[in-house]
Amino acid sequence: MSPLDQARLNRIKPWMQTYVDERKYPGCTVLLKQGGKEVFYHEAGLRDVAGGVPFTRDTVARIYSMTKPVTSLALMMLVEEGLIHLDAPLSAVLPEFAEMYALVDGATSIDQVERCAVPTLHQTVTHTAGFSYPFNPGVLPKAMEEAKLMYAASEPGLAEVTQNLAKLPLAFQPGTRWEYSVGIDVIGRVVEVVSGQTLDAFFKSRIFDPLGMTETGFAVPDGALDRFASLYTPLAAGAMSLDNAGDKSADTLRCVDVAEKSPFRAPKTLSGGGGLVGTIDDYMLFCEALRTGGQGLVSGSTLRFMMSNHLPGDIASMGPSSFAEQPMTGMGFGIGGATVLTPARTRTPSSAGDFSWGGMASTFFWIDPVHDISAVFFTQLTPSSSYPARAALKALVHGALS
Repeated sequence: MSPLDQARLNRIKPWMQTYVDERKYPGCTVLLKQGGKEVFYHEAGLRDVAGGVPFTRDTVARIYSMTKPVTSLALMMLVEEGLIHLDAPLSAVLPEFAEMYALVDGATSIDQVERCAVPTLHQTVTHTAGFSYPFNPGVLPKAMEEAKLMYAASEPGLAEVTQNLAKLPLAFQPGTRWEYSVGIDVIGRVVEVVSGQTLDAFFKSRIFDPLGMTETGFAVPDGALDRFASLYTPLAAGAMSLDNAGDKSADTLRCVDVAEKSPFRAPKTLSGGGGLVGTIDDYMLFCEALRTGGQGLVSGSTLRFMMSNHLPGDIASMGPSSFAEQPMTGMGFGIGGATVLTPARTRTPSSAGDFSWGGMASTFFWIDPVHDISAVFFTQLTPSSSYPARAALKALVHGALS
């Protein structure tokens, strides 16, 4: 473990301020720990531009897909207890997936299908099952968009959305490709059925309460509405319209969700793939649980298994055409997050074995097992592909290793 040089870490401060001054991000926070000790924290900008309210350490933010590692950990807790196994077909828990079809290669319409095997839980949690997202390119994403299958907080409920998803074919034969997907939302429903608890109740009793994560949940915590950040986008079209990413708004910080009207006040669907809100310190508690071997939630052995690469090679080798929250070259995928295989091939300073993921509002975390670092970055701008901030932050941190 190499120590971090404080003078070099302080380079992060003007970097953050530049993003704010150039109206790329409304505001942001960075929190770093090494060996369990806090070594850096800084905040810049605003959590609500119109109100002029600072983006502070206790700001509650949408973490979107940084929910995925939490749901994945929940699944592994059930696996560890012998209640389910990863090679089980999805239909063993959710019978609506008993008869599965996949689009044929080169399909141009949603009815061009062939029979296929039922995806396993392992394929579902590693994005190799054949599910997709509405913002990906292709026939299935278009059908998902038309059916409003995003697992958004405003949709009718986790069980109902999952049943509607099961009516559509898969994008490809399970196990043959990697495509970023709602698979971990489906895993959230699996957790509910296997545990007999709603996903929010499971998270609270089994993960959040034991770790002391008192300000994380699917709904904005009671009394925290005044700390809930607004959400912004530089796009003129919808904030999740990645296919229209070139359609920029005249205002780089166009507000698309405010606290008073947000669906996160009372979500209908508990999205295991993207539904949590919380504070940066709460998420650091989760990262530290992963860094230190599970803190009793799971064993260290199970955690090492989770954070290992579960693909035959890197993500790029599985021919993805989808969006992802991470680079694909030199990067593998474990249970709920990406793992660095070859730092040089990711083109970002990093360590072999780094485990990470991000969220659509440009939040990001990584855990570096070589230098014993946990890092969390919070902001509220969607989509996360707008700016290369994640690679820049990793470079700044690695530049501070002495």
